[in-house]
Formats: sequence, C-alpha cells, structure tokens
Amino acid sequence: MAEENKGFLKTWKDDRGFGFIKPDDDSDDIFIHISALGEGARRPHRGDTIFYQIEEADGKTKAVNAYIVGEKNLSKKSTIWIWITLFSMSVAGVVAAVILLDA
Repeated sequence: MAEENKGFLKTWKDDRGFGFIKPDDDSDDIFIHISALGEGARRPHRGDTIFYQIEEADGKTKAVNAYIVGEKNLSKKSTIWIWITLFSMSVAGVVAAVILLDA
C-alpha cells in the first residue's frame, strides 16, 4: 500500500478543478485535480487539510486517492440510503407523536 501524506490546500482554482497541496513535510507543492478526491466529495477550499498518496508519471508528481479531513467520500448510493434513513426516522417520529397525543 502506498504511503499516505498530509498537507493543506495552498491554492484552488474551482473553475478549472485543480490546485496545489503544501505538504506537511515542507517538500515541493503537489498538484491535485478534483478527480483525486473521488465521487461524492465536496469541492475543496483553500486551507483544507488533505490526506493523499503520490503518483509520478512522465516526470510529473500529483496527488491521488485523496480526501479532505472531516469529509467522507460517499458514493451516490450511500448518500441515497442516508436520506432514506433520515426520512424514515422523521416519519416514525411523527407517527409516535400522533399516537402519544391520541392516548
């Protein structure tokens, strides 16, 4: 398994979907593309703490398998199940309240 690195998002160009991470070890900045954060991640903001792995290709270094601290990269399917669960719990609460009020 590749080593996990940590840094903060130094710059971010939201209109172009990329930026640069300043690694905690004070090495050179690392390029990061929005696709490195995976499906379901929120758009990053300058200053976010990011964990990532490094990939080198054609003499260039970039972040891959990245995630924002405090964010969980949820798939669309997981997000749908969260909403269904929350809705079900809300309906159950309303039903319980109606039953208690009728008692």
